[in-house]
Order: sequence, then structure tokens, then C-alpha cells
Amino acid sequence: MNGSSSPDKEKTFEIDISSAERESDNGSHTPPPDYRLHRELKNRHVAMISIGGVIGTGLFLGSGSALMNGGPLGLLLGYIFIGSICYCVMITIGEMICYLPVAGGHIKLAERFVDPAFSFALGWNLWYNWTVTLPAELSAAATIINFWHPSVNNAVWITMCLVVAVGINMSGVGVYGETEFIFASIKVVTIVGLIILGIVLDLGGGPNHDRIGFRYWKDPGPFVQFYGISGATGGFLGWSRAVTQAAFAYTGSEVVAMAAAESKNPRRNLPKAIRRVYIRLLLFYIGGVFVIGLLVPSNDPLLNINSDNASASPFVIAINQAGIKGLPSVINAALLTSAWSAASSDLYIASRGLYGLAASGNAPKVFLRTSRSGLPYVAVATCASFSLLSYMAVNTSSGMVFTWFSSMCATAGLTTWFGIGVIYLRFRKGFLAQGHKILELPYSSRLQPFAAWWAVSASLVTLLFSAWEVFLRDNWSTATFMTNYLPVMLFPVLYGVAKVLKRAPLVKPSEMDFHSGVAEIEAITHADVPPRNIVEAIWMKLM
Repeated sequence: MNGSSSPDKEKTFEIDISSAERESDNGSHTPPPDYRLHRELKNRHVAMISIGGVIGTGLFLGSGSALMNGGPLGLLLGYIFIGSICYCVMITIGEMICYLPVAGGHIKLAERFVDPAFSFALGWNLWYNWTVTLPAELSAAATIINFWHPSVNNAVWITMCLVVAVGINMSGVGVYGETEFIFASIKVVTIVGLIILGIVLDLGGGPNHDRIGFRYWKDPGPFVQFYGISGATGGFLGWSRAVTQAAFAYTGSEVVAMAAAESKNPRRNLPKAIRRVYIRLLLFYIGGVFVIGLLVPSNDPLLNINSDNASASPFVIAINQAGIKGLPSVINAALLTSAWSAASSDLYIASRGLYGLAASGNAPKVFLRTSRSGLPYVAVATCASFSLLSYMAVNTSSGMVFTWFSSMCATAGLTTWFGIGVIYLRFRKGFLAQGHKILELPYSSRLQPFAAWWAVSASLVTLLFSAWEVFLRDNWSTATFMTNYLPVMLFPVLYGVAKVLKRAPLVKPSEMDFHSGVAEIEAITHADVPPRNIVEAIWMKLM
């Protein structure tokens, strides 16, 4: 393709996995040539998905629980801590996926640079993660809608949101990209508006003219003594619970890797998306929770989403307390679109993860079936069926179900981040061992390999302390233990079983495959079209 064609009008590229990914000697499965994904995600789709695609109820709803458990300073430090891991994960996966934007993302890369058993364990952990996140978002949507209609059965709201998410994904990746662009734009505008409004309210600009300042940092205090445990132990426990909730909010940043095989001009567009991740981390997450900690006291009973009187979001609580009429309903409506968007993204990632497992021979090849338009409909339908778990919220508090699922997603997400760090360290070792230079990569960071080591070590430590309060005297909770530590126990079991069955050794650095698929990727790489006017220049700068 020549450099003068418009990226938005370029043809749909078909990726033939059988030619783009050479079958390895360890017995991996090469899909038949009829099973293809299509590159239909444009630059603006990838950009907006990377910025706001997975901003969902973890930030808008779950931050209330984190504030209740950790206090305003504990909440802020928790999000900063997890944000540092997330940033390192993004630049880590960015170096690999910008060079090899293959179907299956880091699942397929794990097979190339670690071993088939690691790919198996990481792939099924990712599938489990996003299959469980989908009902979490649907339960959160029910919690949000309960703000208006608490007497209506949650099954009604769950069904409505489920139809939207499944409908978007069954319409193809092009429709998914367009709807995510719209939904993510709404989320970005919403969170920016809420941060500005929050600052105004904190400075006394609301109808009640109450200047809050740092009042709630003094009383009830910057930290919460978790479960009434005094001293540093109670404060640390509260902070650790805030960290787990923050992990759920950040999880999904790696969605760019799963979308790589369906992105147009990935060598150009993916580095741009990776470089913008700091905007989401600093502005949306860190800025958002800082404002939340200023506006709402950590002992406000409405923060408890497990109760029957939850107002759903700390932003809504603050706006109600300020006496602004009508706006809470508008904000909750925007938050509802956020839940729809996140649910749609969850189903997209889960289905592409299952497709990637099948492409690596780690799942039945039936999941490789795609429509003529490139939709892996069997994988989408299978993953969507697990969303029926969200109907648990019919007989149990939707907030309680959200808490269970969000804990499971957080620990599974941290396990994925741990795996991405391991893959990169192997990738870098092999890349250098074969005589390549890091500057050859389309995207690289000066923070490597330290960023990858931080992702590995910090994720592992966070996993181990994710729910350690259950081991304190008279504080055992089977539900808390299982929802936090099940993925931690599952990953080594999956790896061990796969290692025994596959009997494949670690891939030697000298034998790592850095060439399969590169020619096809380079063939579809083209220069960006120069802007014709200042409006296009600004748009290209933003996107």
C-alpha cells in the first residue's frame, strides 16, 4: 500500500495465521487457512480503546469500596502503587506486541519465548479473568440502575445490558471498534467533567457553598483501621484491600495486545496507543480517586455497595450532598454506558483469548471458526454463555456479587501481569542473544528491563497479600479466600499439568522465533497520511 492512501479508507487486511505464524517443533496447532481475523480497527479505535476502553465500574463504582476500606490516603496510594505496575506492564507488552502483533497477543508470545506450558496456563488464566469480569460488570450495572428503580428485579437490568454487550460483539470487530470509540469518548468526557466538578465542589462552588478542602483527611482520617484493628496492622490491611480494588480497576490495560491482530497498520498505531497510557493513569485514575477522597468521608454508609441503600458511585454521593438536583441521574446514566462498554470489552478480550488458545493448540479447534467477516462467533458465543453467572445478583445483593467477581478478576489480572513480565524478560534475552539491538524494535522504553522486573515482583507480592486479613484470628471468610486466592492457586496447577503432558522444555534463547509473521506485518505497514489542515493535525495529535 502506498503512503498516500487514507488509513480510514484502506482495505480490510486478512491475516492468514497459517502463513503468518510458523508451526513450531513443540507440537503447537496451526489453524487451517480458512480461519482468519480481519484488521478492521482503525487508529482512532485503537487510541480510544487504549485510553478509555476498560475504564469501567472499577473506577466509578469500586473506588467507593476502596475508599471505605483504605481511607482517602490509602485509596490514593493504592491506586498509585497499582498504577506503577500497570505502566510497567504496558511498556513491557508494548515492546513485544508492536514488533509481533499476532493473533492471541501475549498468549502466543508465551509459546514462542517461554514454553507451551506457560502459554497454556497464561491463556486459560486470561480467559478465566475476562469471563468472570463480564458478570462483574453486569452486576455493577444492576447496582447502578438500582439507584433509580430499587424495587425492580435485577434480572431485568442484567438481561438488558447483556443483550447490548453480546449484540455489539456478534456484529463484528468493526462495529465493536465504532461503539467502543463512542462509549470510551463518553467515559473520557464524564471522568474529566467529574474531576473538574469535584474540584469546584471541594472549593465551595456548589449550591451549599461548603468548602470541604482536606476536611475528610483529618476526620475520619487519612487511613481506615480495617475491621477496627488498631495501629499499623489495621492501616496496612485497609491499604491492601484498596490495592486489590485498584487492581480490578486497572486490569484490562493489556487489551491493546489482544486487539493487535485486528488493528490496521499496527507497527504505527500500537506505539501511539502505548505512549498515551500515562494520560489514563495520571488523569483518569490518580486524579479521579484523589478527588473522590476529598469529597466523600470514608465512613459514609452509602459507600458500602453490599448494603441495600448504596448510591452506587462516590461521585453521585458527593453531588447529592452538594445539593445539585438532577445531575446525579445524568451522571449515573453516563456510568451505565461505562458498564455497557466495559462488558463489551470484557467479552471481546475473553473471546479473542479463547481464539488465541485454540490457535496455539491449547483449546479445541472449533473455537477457531470465524464468519466470512472474520468474527470468531463460536468463541464469542461460548464466552457470552458464562455471563449468565451474573444472575447470581437476582437472589443476592448485586453489590455483593460485584465484590466477589471483582476480587477474582483482580487476582487473575495480576497473574496475567506477572506472566507478561516473565515473557518479556525471556523475549529480551533471546532478542539480544540472536544479535538484534533493542533500537530495532518499533517501540522501546529506557526503563527496561527494570520495568519488567517491577511488574513481575510487585504483581507477585500484591497477589500474596491480596486477602491476608482472612488469616487473622477470628476473621476467616471462605468467600474472601476463594475469590482472592483461587487464580493464584490455579496458575501453577495449570502450568504443572501442561508441563507434564506437553513435555516441552523452555525455549532456548538461540532458538526463539523472531521472524515468523514479520514479513506480513511489514507488508501492511505504511506511513501516516500528512494532515491537510490544522483540524486534521490536531485530530492526528490526539488520536
